[in-house]
Formats: sequence, C-alpha cells, structure tokens
Amino acid sequence: MAADQHVVAVDVGGTSIKAALVDRDLRAVETLREPTRRIGEVADVGQIAELVNRLGAGHDVVGAGVAVPGVVDDDLGLVRTAVNLGWHDVPLRAELEAATSVPLLVRHDVRTGGLAEFTVGAGKGAPDAMFMPVGTGIAAAVQVDGSVLGASGYAGEIGHLIVDPGGATCGCGARGCLETLAAAPAFARRYAERTGRTITDAAGVAGLLTTDPDARAVWRDAIDALATALQAAVTLFGPSIIVIGGGVAEAGEALIAPLREELLNRLQFQRKPEVVRAALGQDAGRVGAALLGWQAAKS
Repeated sequence: MAADQHVVAVDVGGTSIKAALVDRDLRAVETLREPTRRIGEVADVGQIAELVNRLGAGHDVVGAGVAVPGVVDDDLGLVRTAVNLGWHDVPLRAELEAATSVPLLVRHDVRTGGLAEFTVGAGKGAPDAMFMPVGTGIAAAVQVDGSVLGASGYAGEIGHLIVDPGGATCGCGARGCLETLAAAPAFARRYAERTGRTITDAAGVAGLLTTDPDARAVWRDAIDALATALQAAVTLFGPSIIVIGGGVAEAGEALIAPLREELLNRLQFQRKPEVVRAALGQDAGRVGAALLGWQAAKS
C-alpha cells in the first residue's frame, strides 16, 4: 500500500461520535467530534457516513473501522441491539459501505479497544489476554490463542456476572451484577447510601481513601466484586495478562494494586496473570478502529 494512504476511525457513542483520519503509523492526521444526531429516538446512521466521507475528501482512504456499543456481531457487521442509540438489527457495515464506497469493518467498542491494547498497547504480544474497561458500564474483550471471542456479539458481558446475590437491582433487571458495585456510577451511589453525603463520581471516592473509612469501604467492596468476576474469567479463559481500562482505572495503583493482590490471593491452580493498567487510555477506541480500517483495506 502507498505511504500516503489513510483510513478513517470512528467511535460511536450515545451522546457523541468521534472520527479521525489515521495514517499507517496510527497517528491521527485530522479529527472530528460531533453530538450524536438522532431521528426521533434513533441515532442517524447517515451521520457516520458523512463523517467518513468528509474526512476522506481529498485523501486516498482505503478502509474504515467503526466501534459501536451494544450487542454487535463483528463478523456480520450487524448491530443486534444498541439501547443508547435506539438501534435493533441494524446492518451497519452494509449500510455504511453502500454510503461511502469504502471497505469497512464494524466491531463492539470494548472489543475494538481490546484489539488496540492487544496489538500495540499493554497486552501486546500476549496470545491469551483480557481487556476490561471499568467505566459507566463494565465489559470485557477476551483473546484466547490469538483470537478475540465474539460469540455473534454476546461475549464479554462480565459486568453482568452476579457477584452479590440479592444485592442491588441492575439496569439489566438482575440483582447483584458486578456493575452495581464497581461501575463508575456505583461508587457515588453507594457512598451516598452509606453517608447521606453527595459525591460526584468514582474519582471523588478515590480522593477520600486516605481520610474517610466510608470511602474505603465502598472502594473495598468494588475491589472484592471485581476480583470475584476476574477469578471466574481467569478460571474460564486463562489469560496471561489482564488490562484494566476505563475511567475508574484513572485512579491508577489505588485500583490496580489491591485488585491484583486480591485476585492473585484467590487463585489456586489457575494461571496467575499480570494485572496492569491500560496503556492507551482514551485513545484505545480510535486506535482500535484504525486497526480495523487497515484490516478492511486488506480484505
């Protein structure tokens, strides 16, 4: 491929869409960010095509990658459901290729971030690896023998493992899911329930760890819940490295160190993985989507 060729990387969210023109070294040459446009309650697929075409104008664009939340069949490029976009059974890849005339791949946003971390980030070189961003929600990308598990879009929903039977009701309808204890909104909610005091987010709880026993209790419960879920994941999939990302991981070793210790203490015969913070941070979605774009260009 010529050195002046590019791909377009798109990261679709419920409130905004980020897109970038990316070179072969995975550097963003130009970026765009827009509020997610809706037709009624449904996100407009046409906006994604417009961004791809706008970034591609005047450039040799040979592929595009699109990261999407929800239940996404990566092989078919089909969004089975994305609640925050109002999408159900949307053949996204086919629609976007028709609108852009660019070879294109679509992948779940967490598996896209996992692709980035497994390829050029903290999990580089590990054929058995796991990427788990802990943010507004919790999900995972799992790579076994060099292949990322997709299961027609249903793999990786670790945030909905039951870690506290009889606990708080999750948004999914079940009780005691991991997200009810360790997703970002849970920290502020549980701290307020314990103290009657309002705090804005997980970072606020982290900032009180050295002085406030209630903050430490909320944090400890989250660590225990995460360790319970990861213990199951390690037993099932045997990763040699677990990469923790997302907004809650911005706490750094305040999260990673006790989680690593608790997980390793629980493991018996299982492989004992490294537990590390993600290397790419907020760039994981863009880098992963760019890698998808280069894959699409070769297909």
